[in-house]
Amino acid sequence: MKICVTASNSGFGAPVDPHFGRCGYFMFVDPGSMEFESIENRQVSASGGAGVQAAQQVIGKGIDVLITGSVGPNAFSLLLSEGVEIKAFSAGSVLEAIEAYRAGTLETIGAANSAGKSGV
Repeated sequence: MKICVTASNSGFGAPVDPHFGRCGYFMFVDPGSMEFESIENRQVSASGGAGVQAAQQVIGKGIDVLITGSVGPNAFSLLLSEGVEIKAFSAGSVLEAIEAYRAGTLETIGAANSAGKSGV
C-alpha cells in the first residue's frame, strides 16, 4: 500500500498542506514500514490545470490513498476514476496524518471540496 500526503515541506515533521493541486511537496509513505519518498509538486506554479496535473503525477506513483485538505472537481474525478481513496486531514504534520490514517480516524472526502481554481 502507498499513501500520498500533501505537505508544505519534506519529511514526517512537515505540516500537511491543505491544498492538493498547489501543495509544495508530495510525501509517499508505506504505512506498514514507514518507508517514504518526498518529491516536489511540479504544478505548484502552474497557470492552470494544477489539480489534474498533480493528480496525474501522484497516480503515476501508484498510490492507493491521498491524504489532503481539499481537492478540486477535475482532480477529484481523475483520482476517483483511478481507484484512489481520498481522506481529509489539514491540520498537523505528515506523521500525524499517517498515524490518524492507521488509527482509522480520517473521514473520506466523497466529493470535490474546492472550486478548483484558486487564481493563485
